Amino acid sequence: MQGETTPQTKVHPHYYTRVLFHHQPHEYQPRNVNRLMEAEKAAAGFNTRVAVALTKGVGTMWTAYIFTVLAFVGLLGLLNLLNPITFLLATWVSQQFLQLVLLPVIMVGQNVLGRKTELQADEQFHTTMSTYHDIEQIMQHLSEQDAELLHQTKMLIQLLEKNGISLQQLEAEDAATTHLDTFVQPLPADSAPATPAPAES
Repeated sequence: MQGETTPQTKVHPHYYTRVLFHHQPHEYQPRNVNRLMEAEKAAAGFNTRVAVALTKGVGTMWTAYIFTVLAFVGLLGLLNLLNPITFLLATWVSQQFLQLVLLPVIMVGQNVLGRKTELQADEQFHTTMSTYHDIEQIMQHLSEQDAELLHQTKMLIQLLEKNGISLQQLEAEDAATTHLDTFVQPLPADSAPATPAPAES
């Protein structure tokens, strides 16, 4: 003889207690570019500091004035107004020493100074991607809300149909009654406004 099995009732989750959307935060954490740059400068060696200092120094007007004087010294040497040795020294300094020494130094300094621009561009890219991720999360959340609202609307329509109420009846009632009807209350016939008595002379 087989034992009787009792049917197990399935417990359905309540719609008003379930979570519609699970937010997934972006993994990237914002960074302060200025602090990163200061930390890299503090950890830099002697060569890097010298390259940055020379690069900043060359990019000033005082350096332009010095180079202008050096160029006029070379001009005076071409006109035989100066000692030939002075002309040769000015030519060597302007054409060989400055070009051969300052060129790599300035390139190193520009790479170090351009590091901040690279960090800012990288930080801006990650910030943009984080914002794009948040926008996608918001759109998915709105889609889940729309789906839930449609589901609740269908359930309400089914309940109304089971109780014998159609949508046409509700629309007709809404069209007949306005919002002002709830505020305007007709006065009873008995309560007529009392006329004021004439004042005695």
